[in-house]
Amino acid sequence: MTATTPAPQAEPEVRKAPPPPDSGARPGTARRSLLRALPVSPAVVLLLLFLAGPIVYCVVIAFTDLQLTGQAEESFVGFDNFTRAFRDEAFLNAVWLTLVFTVLSSLIGQNTLGLALASLMQRASKPVRTLTGGIVVTAWVLPEVVAGFLLYAFFRREGTLNAVLDWLHLPSQNWLFTLPILAVSFANVWRGTAFSMLVYSAALNEIPKEVTEAAEVDGASGWRRMWYVTLPMIRRSIGTNLMLNTLQTLSVFGLIWVMTRGGPSGKSQTLPLFMYEQAFQNSLIGYGTAVALLLLLIGSLFSVVYLRLLRTEV
Repeated sequence: MTATTPAPQAEPEVRKAPPPPDSGARPGTARRSLLRALPVSPAVVLLLLFLAGPIVYCVVIAFTDLQLTGQAEESFVGFDNFTRAFRDEAFLNAVWLTLVFTVLSSLIGQNTLGLALASLMQRASKPVRTLTGGIVVTAWVLPEVVAGFLLYAFFRREGTLNAVLDWLHLPSQNWLFTLPILAVSFANVWRGTAFSMLVYSAALNEIPKEVTEAAEVDGASGWRRMWYVTLPMIRRSIGTNLMLNTLQTLSVFGLIWVMTRGGPSGKSQTLPLFMYEQAFQNSLIGYGTAVALLLLLIGSLFSVVYLRLLRTEV
């Protein structure tokens, strides 16, 4: 009989001891983090000093009865300025006109016209693109006060628009008196469309030509290609453009002030003009600052809506 060789026994498993708990960050790591933060520290200090500081101060005085004249010292009034605003018919009228001005000039006017110009310039020749882009961008780079005077001269009773209407034997009117909010909305569209045009031109250039050519081969018309192909592919650019245009339009002051000063009888007085009137003409700094915070809240609500739309995937 053959002897059986015993199988070699497995060596016992040696377990490694767990690493000791980290007693804290290494001195070298903390030092490196500090050195990395040093280059941006001046910018952080400037932001805290000139941005965060005034914002905090405005929040504080919005809860006081601070005035420019006729007052020895201010006192804390809580939410009285905010409740006063919602009971003020002039404030509610300014909120309504601000929404009308924003929807007409930003959401509809600048956004739609900018997309239309960008789409047309995609198919136009180079001289036409250069001429159109130059005209539109020139209106955008003009100072707000200069643009306001130009549009005032266009819409006034003896202005360019009525001269053209008289030449065409059409009825004319004093546009700055009868339809002031429409006049300032058109002025803001004329001045700010260039930004939307540039945003959409860049977005349209990123769309692969193969996609649009395939849709064209499948028999899709121009409107169908725009609705089912182009708009979904530039959705994020649309959301970004709407958010930036809305925030800029909510803060428009100089253009309306030069054209109408909020009149007549408050028919074109948006929230920035109402805030200026209360704070600097009526000397109610606390009340005017509370209105400014409410305007900031409205802009924040628009931003939240746009950001939620941007999160949704195509």
